[in-house]
Amino acid sequence: MVHHESSMQKILELKGHLERLWERNHPYADMMKDAGVKPSDIKTPKDMKLLPFTTKQHLQAHYPLGWLACDKDDLVRFHATSGTTGNPTVVAYTANDIFWWRKGMQTAFKRATLTKGDVLQISTGYGLFTGSQGFHDAAEEMGVAVIPASGGFTERQFKLMRDLGTTVFTCTPSYAVKLCEIWDGFSKEERAKYKLRLGIFGAEAWSESLREKIESTFGIPAIDSYGLSEAMGPGVGMECLEKNGIHLWDEGFIFEVIDPETLEPVEPGEQGELVITSLKKEAFPVVRYRTRDLTSVIPGMCKCGDAGTRITRLRGRSDDMIIFHGVNVFPTLIERSICKVPGITPNYQIKVWEVDGFQQISVTAERAPEVAETEIKDLEEKGKKAIHGALGIHVPFHIANPGDLPRFEGKGKHIVRE
Repeated sequence: MVHHESSMQKILELKGHLERLWERNHPYADMMKDAGVKPSDIKTPKDMKLLPFTTKQHLQAHYPLGWLACDKDDLVRFHATSGTTGNPTVVAYTANDIFWWRKGMQTAFKRATLTKGDVLQISTGYGLFTGSQGFHDAAEEMGVAVIPASGGFTERQFKLMRDLGTTVFTCTPSYAVKLCEIWDGFSKEERAKYKLRLGIFGAEAWSESLREKIESTFGIPAIDSYGLSEAMGPGVGMECLEKNGIHLWDEGFIFEVIDPETLEPVEPGEQGELVITSLKKEAFPVVRYRTRDLTSVIPGMCKCGDAGTRITRLRGRSDDMIIFHGVNVFPTLIERSICKVPGITPNYQIKVWEVDGFQQISVTAERAPEVAETEIKDLEEKGKKAIHGALGIHVPFHIANPGDLPRFEGKGKHIVRE
């Protein structure tokens, strides 16, 4: 556990939540019983290690509302993950959850120097995605003017920025690349019509080199926002303008960084997997949730004066998930989609490489021996459509001849990183 003076107070708060889950016979209480631990056993921060971990699979197994820790009548909102690996994770909120979500997001905004004088343009998609609504509600309550531009319609994005005086905008790093291409084509006179002063980017990992590109193109700071639907959405953490690590919202969570193999805590500065325990959530609590995000705790106080928990920007994930065009791609999902196509065998390979800090992929699978070479082009089109149907994005897909791809006696190594 990341220790601060308030650690004991947070343990008392956690203990209260565990007692509530125990009384409600919540699925996590069953996990505690299986692990032989009771709420009364959690007395100090060191006792956190007695509690079982929660994973995405646990949440998906209780789809849609089996993980609720309150009465359904107390809910005021639903959000959900994309569900690319099966059932989506439905995240529910009480009015009190929304209150604390806004508070966490506002804490992040203050670190990012947003004030009532700003105009925030939100250029991410609205809907079940937590990101846009999380930004919107918190900013509006702060008195920041909000432009709910949503994603896409790039020409309109710039028209709104120019005509409504946008000072801060937020989108995915991938979309920021497209915006950079448009901005590069503007004249000096056209650029002078804009009031942009800050960009906030999140929802996918992005590199320092991409940050440099965005900053040099727009001439503004570009900072990282961190969140995940299972925790609450955005607001779990955000960089300040020092850009020296992501400040986490200590009031709302207990954070741990563990070795993903041994599951033991790592020392500050050592890379591990971020684990999150919620302290404020009523409807959808998570205890020791394994985010699969790889990072490390930055010791010491930030130059901005904040002594709270800081982590390095995400370095990837502890599993085989690949993020391509903002979509979580798992090898098993690729396998499942191509195996549905007659003439394509389960012998496949996913090549992964980076361009400008973003992961790129291509998939190759073997044709069945009975399929003639003249049918390869048609088979490739069918494979592309099958993958698109599963992921909702276009992935380059190629057909190899029988026997071209490697075989394995043990676990198959389907991912090749170049």
